[in-house]
Amino acid sequence: MDSQFEVHDFIDDTPPAGRHLRCRCPLHARRRFGAALIAAAGLPATALGQTIPECKRSSFTKVVSAQQIEQAANQQYRQMLQQASNQKALGPKDHPQVVRLRAIAQRIIPYTSECNPDSKNWKWEVNLLGSQEVNAFCMPGGKIAFYYGILAKLQLDDDEVAAIMGHEISHALLEHARERMGKTGATQLGIGVAAALLGLGSTGRAVGDLGGQLLTLSFSRDDESEADALGLIMGAKAGYNPRAGVTLWQKMMAASKGAPPQFLSTHPSGQTRIKDIQSQLPQVEPIYAAAEKPPQRYAPPAPKAASSASG
Repeated sequence: MDSQFEVHDFIDDTPPAGRHLRCRCPLHARRRFGAALIAAAGLPATALGQTIPECKRSSFTKVVSAQQIEQAANQQYRQMLQQASNQKALGPKDHPQVVRLRAIAQRIIPYTSECNPDSKNWKWEVNLLGSQEVNAFCMPGGKIAFYYGILAKLQLDDDEVAAIMGHEISHALLEHARERMGKTGATQLGIGVAAALLGLGSTGRAVGDLGGQLLTLSFSRDDESEADALGLIMGAKAGYNPRAGVTLWQKMMAASKGAPPQFLSTHPSGQTRIKDIQSQLPQVEPIYAAAEKPPQRYAPPAPKAASSASG
């Protein structure tokens, strides 16, 4: 089964060649100086949020190799897909919900390079796992998975799916996993741990250790709020209504019945999240209004079919 989903049609936001090349006015001199500082630091301008302010990334991401993190994520993702396939719990490519997820992702992914230029080189994948768990994630390097339970139990419409997908993709764009591991490496005194995180020890062991952490990694509440804010923008650019963020978290709160599902375990409270989304809507709704809307809409899984991702 071909489970890989790749997108190659990305937006090219490269400025026209030679623009301001010979201009020596103070304004453009300052811009050239700022660009030189960015280049000297090894950070692209978009990494500092000059395209989308919400795209600023922590300096702790520099502590851990992006290549090593992505390699570990790919390894862990492959193992997860193989296990799901062995258990007949991996949604086939023609499953209606797989088609749906990949269609929504295909609308969002072209905008990701505006936030993180490295995402142009990611081999994006979108898969559906036949689990009743209310969860979804995007691993470093663009490895996305939705659990059937989050689609079936919450009866999500496309806008709500886009809100979740935008949020999870934003974690990858902001390199939150790399940041968390960088902070761990910077605060732990164990030489072996630091060496593994920095790639100074055995590469195989380091990759194995990192891969084991990626699926269980918890982000801080600040990370979650950052992913919420950026996710709203990603979804709006793709033509999905950002107001769905409010209905999504209302459904999450209703489903939790006082005990938050794993998807919400480290997130801000539902009421806090709804309040934050509502405060961001005036800035995001014009983006949605100007965006091209999806040509097709998909239905959530029928409640009676919630027991299997292959049915």
